[in-house]
Amino acid sequence: MTNLKLPEDFETYPEARKNAFLKMKELKESGRRIVGVFCTYTPWELIEAADAAAVVLCGIGDDNIPIAETRLPQNLCPLIKASYGAALADRCPFFYFSDMVLAETTCDGKKKMYELMSELKHCHIMQLPPGKTGRGALEFWKQEVISVKEDLEDFYHIRITDEQIRKAIHLRNRERKAVLDFFEIGRLKPTPITGYEINTVISSNEFTVDLEEKIKYLEHRTAELKELYEKEYKGKPSRPRVLITGCPTTGVIDKIVRQIEELGADVVGFENCCGPREKKDPIDETKDPITAIAEKYLRVNCSVMSPNPGRLEALDAQIDEYKVDGVVEVLLQACHTFAIESDAIRTFVTKEKGLPYIAINTDYSSGDQAQINTRLGAFIEMLG
Repeated sequence: MTNLKLPEDFETYPEARKNAFLKMKELKESGRRIVGVFCTYTPWELIEAADAAAVVLCGIGDDNIPIAETRLPQNLCPLIKASYGAALADRCPFFYFSDMVLAETTCDGKKKMYELMSELKHCHIMQLPPGKTGRGALEFWKQEVISVKEDLEDFYHIRITDEQIRKAIHLRNRERKAVLDFFEIGRLKPTPITGYEINTVISSNEFTVDLEEKIKYLEHRTAELKELYEKEYKGKPSRPRVLITGCPTTGVIDKIVRQIEELGADVVGFENCCGPREKKDPIDETKDPITAIAEKYLRVNCSVMSPNPGRLEALDAQIDEYKVDGVVEVLLQACHTFAIESDAIRTFVTKEKGLPYIAINTDYSSGDQAQINTRLGAFIEMLG
């Protein structure tokens, strides 16, 4: 086992969340509008155009799962249970301070959970089409985007103009580039940053309401890491390089991401919702803003879409660009769409790319940590 090299001022994800709680309280007391969100399909530009702050509500720990299971089945995705449990127990300041929730039907479990969550707070649920290429899919999704704009206007008693949306699109595109540039530090070989830091920084920065502040921080850290690479890493031997794919990793960052690196490999990239999936694709700033938003978010390569060939294309590109030695797929309990896609992912990675692959099925508990460590240790030895 090795100790991870992290910046002296490194803030863990739980610490970042705790500090963000206080910022949310200050924002709320100052009269700022706050909208809770869940997924990469959510059109944050409309929230920004409404002069509101978006804050991620996804649960990350297992402490609120027991109360969620008083109304939800035990064999449900831990992310869904943790998110609902935190809201139901009134233990999530982000949910508490949110005026409303903007969510989307990315899976059957989520959309039924949102029905229960709607008993606690106003929830606007965007209905995703079953596929992004079907007849009428784009027009259907565009109407859902329009419904978000109208609900924000009705809820806050405001009017959102096209000019406000265009400004929000431009700002969010700048943020996308800053995030993508930070992710792509992992392409350097050997990497000057741990995957644990990448995952933590990106997830923690979702709590930064001031997007200009977020952009400035990411640009500064990216420049620091490029300089560090030139001074200390360039030309040196590299550890085995791992790409993570599958379900979101924020809730298992210590359990899987950190363990991979402490066992002797480097996590250099993420092909999942915590990675650059949504950031690679900016919104077209020359089109009608509502149409451009609808087109952009419908292109997200999530396993909820059928068919979903874009995921294999993105995975193919990342494996090559990040010079990957092996792929770890994270599958959260009862996430059926990713679990079913895992067979195609395994076949693609092992047959088409000729690389080792392992799938880790888990939840947010710690009971399987020893087993996971054993399997990851054997996998990393194989990469060596």
